[in-house]
Amino acid sequence: MIEYFIPIQKNLTFITSIKMIAKTKINMKKLITLSLIIFTTVVISQNTYIHCGKLIDTQNGRVLTEKTIVVSGNTITALQDGYTNPTNATDKVIDLKTQTVMPGWIDMHVHIEGDPGPTKYLEAFTLNEADVAYNAQDIAHRTLMAGFTTVRDLGGSGVNVSLRNAINKGTVTGPRIFTVEKSLATTGGHADPTNGRKSELMGDPGPKEGVVNSIEDARKAVRQRYKNGADWIKITATGGVLSMAKSGSNPQFYEEEIAAIVEVAKDYGMKVAAHAHGDEGMQRAIKAGVKTIEHGTEMSAETMELMKKHNAFYVPTISAGKFVAEKAKLENYFPAIIVPKALAIGPQIQDTFGKAYKAGVSIAFGTDAGVFPHGENAKEFIYMTEAGMPVMKAIQSATVTNADLLDMKGKLGVLEAGYIADIIATNEDPTQNINTVENVVFVMKDGVVYKD
Repeated sequence: MIEYFIPIQKNLTFITSIKMIAKTKINMKKLITLSLIIFTTVVISQNTYIHCGKLIDTQNGRVLTEKTIVVSGNTITALQDGYTNPTNATDKVIDLKTQTVMPGWIDMHVHIEGDPGPTKYLEAFTLNEADVAYNAQDIAHRTLMAGFTTVRDLGGSGVNVSLRNAINKGTVTGPRIFTVEKSLATTGGHADPTNGRKSELMGDPGPKEGVVNSIEDARKAVRQRYKNGADWIKITATGGVLSMAKSGSNPQFYEEEIAAIVEVAKDYGMKVAAHAHGDEGMQRAIKAGVKTIEHGTEMSAETMELMKKHNAFYVPTISAGKFVAEKAKLENYFPAIIVPKALAIGPQIQDTFGKAYKAGVSIAFGTDAGVFPHGENAKEFIYMTEAGMPVMKAIQSATVTNADLLDMKGKLGVLEAGYIADIIATNEDPTQNINTVENVVFVMKDGVVYKD
């Protein structure tokens, strides 16, 4: 963090110095000379040379050895063979000769506004928006320290939009955020914000609140999300595990409603993600043009073929499935209506993922962090490899694949000249020991070192 603030401090020093010199009435020639000296110390650019013992080439699926990454500002300017030494006295060297270096990971499914817990369902009534925002700052920091330099937030409130903006401005430490703002649901559907409330508090939420019951509602809801600052659109195509409703897998949108959402989203430069556990809801969403299917628990072989045909991506979220299945066994951790859904749906996701990968479905890394504790996102790599996905493929799904989905191809996911300097490192080579992903020892985002 210190390096990040040095240029700002130098500029303040420069301005202050000029003001002080002016007060002393020093002659103009001396003033100009002194100003140039101070200004020179401000504008000299500092390059960073990162010596990498091993480097994961995500573009080609290889592990390279003894490489140097040269970073200037927030950009990688060169990838060189061997350990190159700086040529300028102002340059710095970061020694990662005993580590394995790779691009910062991208998690395509998080809920950054909160953590899980038995009091979660009370928080809608006890926490103010400011409380949620303060909690989200801590969560953002944890996520970045775990090696995730970019995330896609798949549903919360306007807090995730404000957090994204604050991080982009450098006010708050956290990953780069792409957000759907508020997920879209049908009345009583998985993302209806009034599920489980007493009748006086239910009301009749509509498109403004993200609840859709017609094609016209669908169009308005998408436009409202755009107005609110969303980057993506998310629908809850089926029931869900953690909502206060009976079914976890019934279809909840008509195909024509989803098609209207996809159409308007495209007009506004956005893609659509679909939460879906049940097979029928998945098929409707895929046929209507959604880009990613989240969870996909009951995905059939027919649906897998449909995903390949329509170039849809599967975001498995195995971590969330395992967590809710485990916690559902604890008394009073979840409300009673959730327990049977968690016990039935949670344990299936890893097996479905294994089948989908073997069938050739395109996989995008995503965890559903927020359903389980933030900062533990990297467990997903372990679960993916347990189900049969090679480690390198899993890492590529969290780098090059996700960068492409976020329209950041050529900017994120690869360590080459011209890419944004999002760089992380682990003590061991994950292709040799996958468990090392749970201990990220170095994090650089946008050329700034946050963990060393």
